Amino acid sequence: MKQAKIRKDLTAEQVEDVAALFKALGEPMRLRIVQSVCHGPRSVGEIVEAVGSTQANVSKHLSLLAGAGVLGRVKDGQRVFYGVKSPLVTELCGMVCAHLGM
Repeated sequence: MKQAKIRKDLTAEQVEDVAALFKALGEPMRLRIVQSVCHGPRSVGEIVEAVGSTQANVSKHLSLLAGAGVLGRVKDGQRVFYGVKSPLVTELCGMVCAHLGM
């Protein structure tokens, strides 16, 4: 298995940024939300249905994920669509799943 190189010269601020990304992804509901939009943007209502939670709970997590740069949002009239902002997120999730044999 190919080993990724870990940079040894990260600044304290960069380490905080890495930790913030992992923290944003470190909650099961947020991972389910990311999974629900990994193949294309979805409306908030579609995400709520896909993850089986309340709109208030999903909205809270969507806000956190968008704030962390994991998801992007586009408003279309009254509806808001969320999608993965960076391919890094789906790539990272795929690598973790492969490592766990999923």
